[in-house]
Amino acid sequence: MAIAEIAARIGASQPRLGSTRLVAVDGPAGAGKSTLAASLAVMCDAQVVHTDDFAPANNELPWWPRLVRQVLEPIARGRCGRYQRYDWDEHALAEWHDVVPGGVLVLEGVSSARAAVRDQLSLAIWIDTPRAVCLARGLERDGRHTLPLWEAWMAAEEAHFAADRTRDHADLIVPGEA
Repeated sequence: MAIAEIAARIGASQPRLGSTRLVAVDGPAGAGKSTLAASLAVMCDAQVVHTDDFAPANNELPWWPRLVRQVLEPIARGRCGRYQRYDWDEHALAEWHDVVPGGVLVLEGVSSARAAVRDQLSLAIWIDTPRAVCLARGLERDGRHTLPLWEAWMAAEEAHFAADRTRDHADLIVPGEA
């Protein structure tokens, strides 16, 4: 599906998070979610919030409640959201980011279309990319020495997606680039 078709579908959708059209771009790590989100930001004049800005690499901190409290709840009430980006290198919260209500907000990242937010999504997009491609991209970005971390992460995300049935609830399934 062409980016212009996805943008048109977003434009035709109804806001379900206050006055904001919330669009989730979900799928496995390395699927191409960030690339699609960046394209949608340009085509739809959208803001992008990355789940990686909340979730630490070890995924041990309860990050989703912070995203809800700092971004989704204020936006739903027509107020600005504000959050600190999690810095994966420093293992600490970093600079602040503002998110304004209205228009299109793209929530990008693994688990962004989870059941807890489905009723607020104007559109849920699943990037369908073969596991081998995702792994190759991750290792190219993070280094071959991270293979054990990637294998553990991929097993955890597969368990999440199976329990959450994320792909089954997507409005659009977009093939990832191989």
